[in-house]
Amino acid sequence: MELKEILAISGQPGLYKYVAQSTNGVIVELLLDGKRMNASASSKVSALTEISIFTEGDDLPLADVFTNIYNHTGGKEAISHKEAPEKLKAAFAEVLPDYDRDRVHVSDMKKVFMWYNILLGAGFTEFKLPETEEE
Repeated sequence: MELKEILAISGQPGLYKYVAQSTNGVIVELLLDGKRMNASASSKVSALTEISIFTEGDDLPLADVFTNIYNHTGGKEAISHKEAPEKLKAAFAEVLPDYDRDRVHVSDMKKVFMWYNILLGAGFTEFKLPETEEE
C-alpha cells in the first residue's frame, strides 16, 4: 500500500484506501476497520499526495510533514488530535517551524495529527511521494 492510494473524503472521518472505480464514484475501504463503502462522484475526494501545508516559503507536501512528524516522534504516535488548541499549535510548530500561522488553522493541524496516527496504526513508516517520471 502506497500513500498515493490513501484518500481523504470531505465530510467523512478517517482515511480510506482506494479499492476500485464504480459507476457512481469510487469504492474505498476504511483504514481503521476495513469496512468498504462507495464514495459518490459528488463527494470531494483527495489523495493525500495532492495535499500540501502552507509555509512561509513554498507549500510543503503532506508526505514531507508526515516524515517530519515521524522523525520528531522517533516513529511513535504523535500528539492526539483531541488535545487543546495551544498544545496542538506548539506541537505543530516543533515539527514544522515555518508553517504559515495565518493560513494553517487548528482544524488543519488536528487533521494532520489524526491522519498521521491513523497511517502509523496502519503500518506506514515511510511517507514518500510517488516518483514523477522524467519525460
